[in-house]
Amino acid sequence: MVQPLNIRRVAGALGAEISGVDLAREQPDEVIAAIRAALVEHQVIFFRDQDLSPAQQVAFGRRFGPLNIHPYVAGMAGHPEVMELVKEPGERVNFGGGWHSDMSFLERPAIGSVLYAVETPDFGGDTLFASQAAAFDALSPGLQHTLEGLRAVHSAAREYSSKGHSAQKRQSMSVAEADGLVGEFVHPMVLVHPESGRKALYVNPAFTMRIEGWKTSESKALLDYLFQHCRYEGFTCRFNWRPGSVAFWDNRQVWHFALNDYHGQRRHMRRVTVDPWPAPATAPRDRRAAQPVS
Repeated sequence: MVQPLNIRRVAGALGAEISGVDLAREQPDEVIAAIRAALVEHQVIFFRDQDLSPAQQVAFGRRFGPLNIHPYVAGMAGHPEVMELVKEPGERVNFGGGWHSDMSFLERPAIGSVLYAVETPDFGGDTLFASQAAAFDALSPGLQHTLEGLRAVHSAAREYSSKGHSAQKRQSMSVAEADGLVGEFVHPMVLVHPESGRKALYVNPAFTMRIEGWKTSESKALLDYLFQHCRYEGFTCRFNWRPGSVAFWDNRQVWHFALNDYHGQRRHMRRVTVDPWPAPATAPRDRRAAQPVS
C-alpha cells in the first residue's frame, strides 16, 4: 500500500515541503499523481535530502511530460535536457537573477521546472517564488475582466541578446547570444490552469515585450504596474538551498528569482524543464497564440 505524502505548507500564498519520498527511485503512478496534485495546489513544492544523478533527475521529470532542450543554453554532455547552472567564485553575474517565468518566450511554454542543488554556498543563493494566481486574485474585478481580454507578446530577444542579463559572458556556462535568432509569440495575459481551473497572470519582466495591438509606450504603463504588483511580498515564499534539495515549480502560476548574494562562493544546480504534451496532430494551429498548456 502506498503511503500518503507528508506535505507541510511553508507560506500563505504558495509553497509546500514534501518528505518521505525518494525521487531517485521509480515511483508508482499513485505517488506521481499525488506529487502532481501537490504541485497544482501549492504551485511550488520542495524536497530535501535527495541524491539524484542526472539520469535520475531526467527520469523523474519525464513522469510529468516531455523535457525541454533549451534553445540558448547548452545542456549537459550526454543529457541535453539537463541544464547545469553554475556560478563560480570569481563570477559576478548569476543565471536567473530576475523575476521571470521559464520559457514563456516559446510558442508552447514550459509547464514546470525541476531544480536540484549539487553544491550550495555557505550563505545566500536562496530562490524567491511569487504566486501569479494570488496576484490575479488580488486585482479588482474590473482590471481582471480587462486583462482577460488581452494577450501579450513574449520574446527571448531582450534577455538573451548580446546585452541581455542571461547572455553575459561567463566561464561556467555556454549561453548563446540570440541576436536576430528569436521570434515573438503571443500568450493570454491571464491563464486558466487546465487542472485546477484557477486563473493566474501570465506576464513577466524578462520575456514580456508588449501587449498585442498596443504600442510599446502604451503597454509600458500597464505592464510596469503589473510587474510591481506581482512581486508583492504577500504573494511570495523563499527557499533556502542545501545540497540535495529539490524545487519543482509550476511555470503556469509562478515567477521565480535566483538571488545573487553569495559572491566569492560557488553554486552548482541542475535543472530539467517539463514541456506540455504535444497538441493533437488534427488540432488547428494558430501561430500567434500559445497552445493550451496541459
